[in-house]
Amino acid sequence: MQWSDEAIILGIRRHGESSVIAEVMTPGHGRHLGLVRSGRSRAMQPVLQPGNSVEVIWRARLDEHLGEFRVEPLQLRAARLIETATSVYGIQALGALLRLLPERDPHPHLYEALAVIVDHLQDPADAGELFVRFELAVLNDLGFGLDLSECAATGARDELVFVSPKSGRAVCREAGAPYAERMLVLPDFLSGASKAADHQSLAAAFRLTAYFLNRHVYEPRGIDAASARDGFVHATLKALKAASPA
Repeated sequence: MQWSDEAIILGIRRHGESSVIAEVMTPGHGRHLGLVRSGRSRAMQPVLQPGNSVEVIWRARLDEHLGEFRVEPLQLRAARLIETATSVYGIQALGALLRLLPERDPHPHLYEALAVIVDHLQDPADAGELFVRFELAVLNDLGFGLDLSECAATGARDELVFVSPKSGRAVCREAGAPYAERMLVLPDFLSGASKAADHQSLAAAFRLTAYFLNRHVYEPRGIDAASARDGFVHATLKALKAASPA
């Protein structure tokens, strides 16, 4: 068995004295593991860093085997990704989200989104907005997508300011006002408004996605959200607050 594909490194773990098991995200073969012989060598260590884009060739005698990767660098981002807290936590949090999906299950749109996000992790506003949209995409692929396109009560597409915690559907201002205290806030940048994310709207967006991830994924599986997400959220909101006018 053999295939080749582009990939983004999600993480590695040591295997034996000189090898590693690499975890990558690919467009055609999903999240995939493979043994990299001499992966701890001086030449390979800079390549096998989270966030780097590589070309991988996977070989195994049988499809269900772990198999081996041969890795060639395409774009090395790791040195840049360690420069900011949003980047360091962001790449870890993205990997944790992808681990919620079955191994070897292709999600080409998530690979494309990941490739965009890792190039914007140093910009807090862009990174925060892209990360929230990535969480929404993961929820959708897990079968728990939110419907933010129209009001669940009236069908209206304007003034969408709430999300029902029960249905995961948007609710307009008029219909949701009597129940505002029980509703989740729908940030402008997720409701179709042509507004960029800011500190307040990103904070609301992080609360929104966290609620549905906890309800539908983490709690039913008996697991906790990755601590890297908290680190990313804190670093992003702190950077945005520092950059906003006094």
